[in-house]
Order: sequence, then C-alpha cells, then structure tokens
Amino acid sequence: MLRYLNRCSGGRGAWLLLALTAFALEMTALYFQHVMLLKPCVMCIYERCALFGIMGAGIVGAIAPKTPLRWVAIVIWLYSAWEGVRLAWEHTMIQLHPSPFVTCDFAARFPTWLPLDKWFPSVFVASGDCADKVWSFLTLSMPQWLVGICAAYLLVAVLVLIAQAFKPKRRDLFSR
Repeated sequence: MLRYLNRCSGGRGAWLLLALTAFALEMTALYFQHVMLLKPCVMCIYERCALFGIMGAGIVGAIAPKTPLRWVAIVIWLYSAWEGVRLAWEHTMIQLHPSPFVTCDFAARFPTWLPLDKWFPSVFVASGDCADKVWSFLTLSMPQWLVGICAAYLLVAVLVLIAQAFKPKRRDLFSR
C-alpha cells in the first residue's frame, strides 16, 4: 500500500483529487452561507482557511509532483489538516459545552499582510456565534463532521509522508 501511495503522490491525479475534494467542501460551506443563509462564525472561517490550505497543497503538488515541490505540498497538507482537526475540535467543544467564559472572537484576525476579510468579505467575514448549532446531519454538527473529515485528510497525509520512504517497484514486462 505504501508503494502505491508513493506512486500516486508522484502523479498529478491524486493531487488534483485532493484539491477537488477540498474545493467541494469549500463550495458546500459557501452554499450553506449564501443559499441556506447560515451565518458562519469565526471558528468556521478559520476552519475554511484550513480547507483552503489543503486545497492549496493539492494545487502545489499537482504543479510538479515528481520534483521536491511535492515535499512542500506534503508539509502544507499536514499542517493544514492538523490545524483543521485542532480548530474543528475546539469548535466542537465550544458547541458541546457552552460557557459565557469560553467564546470565540467577534471577527476573524488575519495578518495585516493578508487581510482576507477585506479582500473577500463574502467568504471570510464572520457573523455567527460559535456556540450555536445551526445545522446537523445524522446528529452531528458541522464542526463534528469537520473533525472527522480533517482527521481523514491528516491520516492520508501521514501515510503519504511515510510512503515517500518506499520507492515504487519498477515493473518489467518479463519479471514476475
């Protein structure tokens, strides 16, 4: 399996699939926000940024999968998936154990050199409350689903990282 993951990480298809799945999740989030009129909170915006990081890792990996740029993509993928799990877990705890002493910020804090909330307000401006459960499916809220989704991204990223040590076998027409 690890040799297979190594071979996949050397091609564009797997990286584009990674980017496509993250893009689909982003489009789902925007559907919830703009069509279903669910207000995203600050934690939702940060979780969205983690998914954009995973999508960016897929794009970076697809650019040149057989070069050292693949290592950059794996690092971005690992970091973004880890942050996604961490943020979604924190958001889940806020929802499961609401407290007036543990709340999220009123607005997302982006670096001054990357003011995403100013550049793309329809995507990165928060207006909801982190403790509100505004949507659920199969009894799980949105951040609970994201814990599982980002954990799956993280697990696959770790396996792909480990797989880099296993060189794929060269197939020969006459060997068994």
